[in-house]
Parts: sequence; structure tokens; C-alpha cells
Amino acid sequence: MASESSLSYTRTEIESYLPSGWALSAEKPEGEWDSKAGSWTTQVRDGVDFEWPVSVKASEAATKGRLGALQEAMSRVYRGRLGKPTRGLGIG
Repeated sequence: MASESSLSYTRTEIESYLPSGWALSAEKPEGEWDSKAGSWTTQVRDGVDFEWPVSVKASEAATKGRLGALQEAMSRVYRGRLGKPTRGLGIG
């Protein structure tokens, strides 16, 4: 479980949830913890090199598990990029 004091992911964990053709941003590929927001954030690039923020709140990681919260955050970004709603799928 993630603590409220910090949350982090390895490069391998993040890449395992990236859609095919997407990549981590060159700057801070493992993301960073924002203690004021209580969340971990990184940037990913889609297949046409647009940058997208991925953010996981510590509270989500505490309830869904670290990797479950990361998977959900990636799904939100990916579906948002495709213009598909996430409502009704159990993800924010």
C-alpha cells in the first residue's frame, strides 16, 4: 500500500501499462511526487508525440493498490486521448 507521504513507480511498472506506440517523456521518466497535491505525476508521449500527464493520487493507491491506481490513471489518459468517455467503466 502507498503511504500518504510518498508514492513512486519504477520505469518498468510505468511502461508495462503504456499503450503500444506510447513512450515515457525524456524528462523525469519515473515521475515525481508532489507532496502538496498528494499525488505522483509523470508525462507520457503518444504515437504522434503529444505529451499527456499521468497522475496518481496517494488516496487512490491506498484503496486500489499501487498498480491498480496506475493502471486506472493510464486508462483515463488513453481513453481521453481517443475521445472515449470513462463514465460507467468504473474509472474516474
